[in-house]
Amino acid sequence: MDDLLKSMESLIDLSVHPLSNLSNLSAYIRFTLPDINWCGFYFLLDGVLQLGPFCGLPACIMIPLGRGVCGTAAAADQMICVPDVNLFPGHIACDANSRSELVIPVHLDGKVIGVMDIDSSVPDRFHEPEIELLTKAAERIEGSLAINRTIWAFNV
Repeated sequence: MDDLLKSMESLIDLSVHPLSNLSNLSAYIRFTLPDINWCGFYFLLDGVLQLGPFCGLPACIMIPLGRGVCGTAAAADQMICVPDVNLFPGHIACDANSRSELVIPVHLDGKVIGVMDIDSSVPDRFHEPEIELLTKAAERIEGSLAINRTIWAFNV
């Protein structure tokens, strides 16, 4: 897992716009970790999660806070791991093939500004230490956003 984290960190270039880092990290996770069918980011804009960089099939563009796994994780400021999305009340099915989901809040200055969302077509796909690895990747993205705040505006 340490090698995966180092590879993820190598994709985060603090000299470029954060969208580039978010895009590369999404693609890396989608194509490197087994059984991942979607990985991406949603960011809070005007009180609604809006689709950011991702890798996978087209996705929902806006998710209200408190709705679905992403909206619930953002509203509660809590990582949520769902072994079977079909059993999650209010799950929003953007990709009918998704069976499990991991959502990790993304912060700036201690406030939730969005989420990293990872889906799998395999039920009960996400476990430690991979959850810890993905949480650390989200933290590295937070650092990138904080450093590049002058070129990235958030309306939270």
